[in-house]
Amino acid sequence: MSSRDRQGPRAPDSCDFAVVGGGIVGLAVARELILRDPHASVSVLEREREVGTHQTGHNSGVIHAGVYYQPGSLKARLCVEGARELYAYCNERSIASERCGKVIVATDAAELPRLEELERRGRANGVAGLRRIDAAGIEEIEPHARGIAGLHSPDTGIADFAAVAGAYAQDVLDSGGVVATACGVEDVTVSKRTLRLTHAQGTTEAGHAIFCAGAWADRLAVSAGADPDPRIVPFRGAYLRLVPQRRKLVRSLIYPVPDPSLPFLGVHLTRDIHGEVLIGPTALMAGARDAYRLGTVRRRDLLDTLRWPGTWRMLARWWSTGLSELRHAALRSAFVRAAARYVPELQTADVEPSFAGVRAQALGRDGRLVDDFVFSATDRALHVRNAPSPAATSSLAIARHVVDEAVRAFDLRA
Repeated sequence: MSSRDRQGPRAPDSCDFAVVGGGIVGLAVARELILRDPHASVSVLEREREVGTHQTGHNSGVIHAGVYYQPGSLKARLCVEGARELYAYCNERSIASERCGKVIVATDAAELPRLEELERRGRANGVAGLRRIDAAGIEEIEPHARGIAGLHSPDTGIADFAAVAGAYAQDVLDSGGVVATACGVEDVTVSKRTLRLTHAQGTTEAGHAIFCAGAWADRLAVSAGADPDPRIVPFRGAYLRLVPQRRKLVRSLIYPVPDPSLPFLGVHLTRDIHGEVLIGPTALMAGARDAYRLGTVRRRDLLDTLRWPGTWRMLARWWSTGLSELRHAALRSAFVRAAARYVPELQTADVEPSFAGVRAQALGRDGRLVDDFVFSATDRALHVRNAPSPAATSSLAIARHVVDEAVRAFDLRA
């Protein structure tokens, strides 16, 4: 089922499990719940008129191999497991995907210690085929890229995540589940035996609920009785794309060596599943949780960000990085220069505007940008509190982890 062409049935009055959020993670969780218990009634409640509208449908489509993540973290484990399962799922469902590979390029000696740390992490995480390459190795894989050293990850790939989300939704429907769109949940009331979810279509009484609400995850968690820490702060990521005659500059995926203290990967070049070559993204704190247009500001979203103590602590620490991101957002030439460090032929005339996405980034009260998947529990509910990239890659593995947690937290039979 296409994630773009259907509106689901109305939300039921009651169900055994409600999954709040119809992005790729929420749909994977609903699918996993039905696989575990085909007799359970499962309903997905999605605020938008289509599933996969937000982070699922506004990203570069990269299937990450697991290079970046701290060994032992949930991101590390679930990314490696999830990528393997996602490739198999795409093959089974005839969804476009490709193991095109990625080169992470160091352009000066100061980046070599960080490149070595990435290699250590990747090997510890079990990333298949990861290898160190020199300048000649970089040019062999990406003839227009330049650097002094790099890492090649042949298992990194690309996919159509909107199509994956649509397939998950169809799996839920085919198994008797409900996917109700235009059904934004506005409030949660907890009682001894149920959760009452008040939404745009009325109310649904659920035995248990799993919240996979992305940019709105913190608000719904607090409504259900959770701690407000961490807070979701939206970051807008804009992309450029190469004009068609210059796509030959990039064969696969070319990434810089990222700052390991930030959960962002820097300006990179990625060939998507439709043949376009994207440059980006920026990482600019946004005035709305759906700020796909630069000027979009929502009063509540902005006040939530500004009133959070962690925002000011983060800004005090990362003001220089923030200024760089502002420059990238304001000046196309500065944005292109960031990518031209490792693809020197790239010129401002080679690019045109593409799309923008919004990353739902969890930010702690202490100003720490949360750099792992975060899950928490309240009465009769589980909450996905932080699931940015590589959540799409990891979606099937996240779903299994979440349902395992639900079995334990809700005292259910596996």
